Amino acid sequence: MFRILRNFFEMKFFGVSSWWSAKIGIKASFIRLFFIYAAFVNAFTVLIYLLMVFILKLRNIFKFRKRSSVFDL
Repeated sequence: MFRILRNFFEMKFFGVSSWWSAKIGIKASFIRLFFIYAAFVNAFTVLIYLLMVFILKLRNIFKFRKRSSVFDL
């Protein structure tokens, strides 16, 4: 039950750390900890995180799919 709830919140609340973990190949919790600790060092990290959220949301809205033919419009 806890795992299902955690996965739901991972994907619904921005999904930046899960996206980076899939790209890099490490656990999403390490990426979350990095952003938390880096946010204490400087506030610029929070702006970078919010920019990545914005980019991921735009990417999901305007997702381009490879079409097999011209007639698949």
